[in-house]
Amino acid sequence: MLLPTEKNLRTALARFADVRFRHDLAPTGQSSQELADVTYTLCVMTGTGSLGEALAAADSLLLRFRAGDRAPETESALTA
Repeated sequence: MLLPTEKNLRTALARFADVRFRHDLAPTGQSSQELADVTYTLCVMTGTGSLGEALAAADSLLLRFRAGDRAPETESALTA
């Protein structure tokens, strides 16, 4: 499995936080769709099937990045 780069993962997590915040303040059809889209993106990036699993996997990946474990396979084909 190809893993996301740290930058792409952090960008997706920041987008999720922004969309979730806006949706929680004033839910609309558009914010619901944006939340579904970013949730799907996080699941694909982390190879998981639910938001909870995706966030847990993202935390684990960020710990690996912090520890300096940046193997060549961490580069995502999506960034090319």
